[in-house]
Amino acid sequence: MPLAMVENGRKVRLVTINAGCELKGRLSALGLVPGVEIEMIKNPPDGPVIIGIKEGRLILGRGMAQKINVR
Repeated sequence: MPLAMVENGRKVRLVTINAGCELKGRLSALGLVPGVEIEMIKNPPDGPVIIGIKEGRLILGRGMAQKINVR
């Protein structure tokens, strides 16, 4: 399921990123790699999502969150 569909407060694991090498590299540098646990902090109906990863938080655009598959 895309990260953009995860409910607030739910924890998931990153499975794959359906994007080109440039975006995969940027996300990898931020710690978004397969197997990492992600907590959905805030997922409004429109606009960016806020996720918790390790001890930090990231804000991702909705289009970017659509390309990240989790389970």
